[in-house]
Amino acid sequence: MHTEVHVHGNVLVLEGASQQDLEQALTPWLSYVDIDSLSDAKSAQQDEAGIVFDRRRRMLEICWTGWVGRNFQKALETAFEALCPYTEEACGIEVTYYHEDGRDEHGMVFVGPSLEAVQDMQRNFMVEDVSALLSRHFNDAEIGEVVGLVNQLFDRRIAAGPGSPSQDGEDDDGLRSASSRAHRANIKKHLH
Repeated sequence: MHTEVHVHGNVLVLEGASQQDLEQALTPWLSYVDIDSLSDAKSAQQDEAGIVFDRRRRMLEICWTGWVGRNFQKALETAFEALCPYTEEACGIEVTYYHEDGRDEHGMVFVGPSLEAVQDMQRNFMVEDVSALLSRHFNDAEIGEVVGLVNQLFDRRIAAGPGSPSQDGEDDDGLRSASSRAHRANIKKHLH
């Protein structure tokens, strides 16, 4: 059974990183979808760019949709793990699966030059999401209380260090991951 997936995000890469470096890092993803190079990495949706490296801006731009099987997530995580050494800063990349039964599964994969940079980006995304959700019903002071608790949770995890289990027995970042720097967070919600 094949599922439609959309991958979206922009990755700032290090100065001096070449398209060949990025293609080599992304080989697990490109091979999975039977693509040899970024120039062939077109999206199934014609209005989307696909996977494009803008050398001048040092930006890997990803707006790609395709049909994939159940092993795609592993190939994607492996590719993003290999991309981490070429990143200048951490970022989140959205991955959305559109299942045949009408469910949408939205997740984030975080990439970055270091575990600390990725954890900061995860924290920023979490604070932004929680603040937006709470702003519908609460004032800034009340939102600040919850954001303080979120920051405490992240500080506790960071202080425990890599490899330390959380209360539920997952990895230190609480996410299923192929790497210490490429992390996936599952967030199930309907996007439409």
